[in-house]
Amino acid sequence: MLEILFWIYLINSVLLINHEIDSAYWKEWDIFKLPGGVTGFMIIHLFLIYFVLYGLILVFQQSFTGLIFSLLLSLSGIFAFTIHIFFIKKGRNEFNTPISLFILTATLIVSIIQAATTIYLLTG
Repeated sequence: MLEILFWIYLINSVLLINHEIDSAYWKEWDIFKLPGGVTGFMIIHLFLIYFVLYGLILVFQQSFTGLIFSLLLSLSGIFAFTIHIFFIKKGRNEFNTPISLFILTATLIVSIIQAATTIYLLTG
């Protein structure tokens, strides 16, 4: 089951990293009023992408910490979908293109599968 989790984590990582590329296009730092503009956004993402990839290594190594990283990544995906759909329903036009919606929806589906798999491994 840990091997399957590795592949689920990898797929979710690719989806979330692509979402973050989309976030740069939509100037997400303005949407969330993040300090530092594009520079702050890029600096934050240096660390975020490092931790996402480091978590993938930990899952590959089948460590307990990898399961924690997996749970955090899956919760991040669920949060990303939820917050962006909230903004769309509030009338924001960002992330309302077919590809943006596809990435967000795919992220939600994969994140739910990843969370369920991770929780099963943590409790089993």
